[in-house]
Amino acid sequence: MIGGFLTSLGWVLSAFATNVHFLFFTFGVMAGIGSGMVYLPAVVIVGQYFQKRRALAQGLSTTGTGFGTFLITVLLKYLCAEFGWRNAMIIQGAVTLNLCVCGALMRPLESRMQCSAETTRDHQNMKEASLLDTDTVKPNNVLHDGEDGEFRTDNGTSWTKEDTSNEIVIKDISRLGILKSLTRMTVSVRSGFWTWYSSYFGAASLFTNKVFVAFVLWALLAYCSFVIPFIHLPEIVELYGMSEQNNIFPLTSIIAIVHIFGKIILGFLGDLSCVSAWNVFIASNFTLGICILILPLMQVYAALAVVCALIGFSSGYFSLMPVVTEDLVGIKQLANAYGIIICANGISALLGPPFAGWIFDITHKYDYSFYVCGLLYMLGIICLLLEPCLQPKEKNREKPVENREV
Repeated sequence: MIGGFLTSLGWVLSAFATNVHFLFFTFGVMAGIGSGMVYLPAVVIVGQYFQKRRALAQGLSTTGTGFGTFLITVLLKYLCAEFGWRNAMIIQGAVTLNLCVCGALMRPLESRMQCSAETTRDHQNMKEASLLDTDTVKPNNVLHDGEDGEFRTDNGTSWTKEDTSNEIVIKDISRLGILKSLTRMTVSVRSGFWTWYSSYFGAASLFTNKVFVAFVLWALLAYCSFVIPFIHLPEIVELYGMSEQNNIFPLTSIIAIVHIFGKIILGFLGDLSCVSAWNVFIASNFTLGICILILPLMQVYAALAVVCALIGFSSGYFSLMPVVTEDLVGIKQLANAYGIIICANGISALLGPPFAGWIFDITHKYDYSFYVCGLLYMLGIICLLLEPCLQPKEKNREKPVENREV
């Protein structure tokens, strides 16, 4: 919810920008951090809610990125044409504020069950401690001392010293409840900090897992290649004279639409008991790397559209990334591990386009950018293929024993 507010605020403040440096902070830093705070918890929460069909659930929950790529682009063009780019930024900020509503609907299952149990327990304690009569004293009534330790009001209602002591007990219980909740929050924040610290810098750090390190290297090499088709595809279209056909049905729209179905289908395949999610993940990455390599060779619009469709479908492996990451590090370290992978993807996406532009400046051809980045992608896949060799020897020894028992 905080991320949704930051993202919305970044969009709105960008409408008042007077230079590009102002946009670096508002749109780049503020909205960028906010969107990262929104995406990562949403992925982790879905993984906690679903266990049997996690890949399909992740695929369905992240299909909004494909719809957003297709619809928001059209919406922003319309808003800019009708109201100007500044008002369009404000309207988009208002739309983005709905992320806070989405965050309010996401509740961790364990915390909700604990809160309901504690609320019931506190309610029972309050009932046991409450011995007050049904008659209540009005605020304007005046208490008078009576016989046998009673207090009387103007309207005739009487309270004993035992009743007044019960009221004090109830107030003490409410104060203890507040202190208990504050103590619980302090303990949870402290334990969360030490869990985060140990996962990054402790003896059981994520970076002591060799398979996870190889996974991070893949993320650094892969995503810089994935963004290249979106950057240089318009130049390829103009180079081969396909602008008219591309205007009728843009190739980037083909990638976005097929990407939606790719997430769902690959997520469904990853959940099958006869298929390994890791193998589906590697196969889709291999297909994507080959498509990036051969894309400049397609000089006909139909062939180029088929390759773009394959890029969109194979890039649906994003629905498998949380599942594969959880299999590597476990559910407890999923948030930290997936955060590192998303950070590696961001660094790769930041460096990829300038690197491809540098290759074009040297060769004066867009083809070599696809070839070099495609080879880098294949190098990242090699890091994934080393997974059996990087597994601890103890696990490799345990597998044959388990098979014998079965």
